[in-house]
Amino acid sequence: MTKVFSRPKSMKECQTHYCAGCGHGIIHRIVCEIIDELSLREKTIAVAPVGCAVLAYDYWDFDVAEAPHGRTPAVATGIKRVCPDKFVFTYQGDGDLAAIGTSEIIHTANRGENISVVFVNNGVYGMTGGQMAPTTLLGQTSATTHPCRDKELDGFPLKITEMLACLKGVSYLERVSVDSPKEISNTKRAIKKSFEIQLARKGFSLVEILSPCPTYWGLSPVKSMERIRENVVKEYPIGVIKDIVKNGYKKL
Repeated sequence: MTKVFSRPKSMKECQTHYCAGCGHGIIHRIVCEIIDELSLREKTIAVAPVGCAVLAYDYWDFDVAEAPHGRTPAVATGIKRVCPDKFVFTYQGDGDLAAIGTSEIIHTANRGENISVVFVNNGVYGMTGGQMAPTTLLGQTSATTHPCRDKELDGFPLKITEMLACLKGVSYLERVSVDSPKEISNTKRAIKKSFEIQLARKGFSLVEILSPCPTYWGLSPVKSMERIRENVVKEYPIGVIKDIVKNGYKKL
């Protein structure tokens, strides 16, 4: 029997602006499915960044605030402290979170702010022309690394999620991917856990998602997914990085 496609209630019906094969559309739907499953739509306030996801509010049918570039966690902190009964999450790319927003995410995590962070890592600055990001792999070509990223000139890829793991305010960190149906299901499980941790008032959590950027990787959508499996996960291993609530939590 053919399964009929159904759109999550929290997702608007509209034409996407994302490039063919971009992972943002997949992740947007995952977020909306979880919001619906947890009955959070009427109490959710998302915070969108500067970057490819700046127009997230065009696709999500719940409240979304915008933040200056890199300041997404600070805006989310303010909203959550003023409205502690709201469900607040940020949706950030690697340029927003791991570059200009490095200070913001570190201090937000260190304070143990009770918010959830969805961190999309595609290894480039997608909105502004494919420049090198902190997460760009060694040997990867970008608009600002010719012929490729060199450790002597550009340093090493920044593993921001591992950096956050040493902070006492962090409850849960996991790295996942959207390169296959199995990994997409795993991504949904991880994001849902992050959301449930906030509902249980257990503090800061973040899920990093390895996502394709066919346009600036110079690959087809299929080859981009293969690149994640064959190359990206070697630098950014998938799995739980920190979980202090693994023995269970009670939803309040």
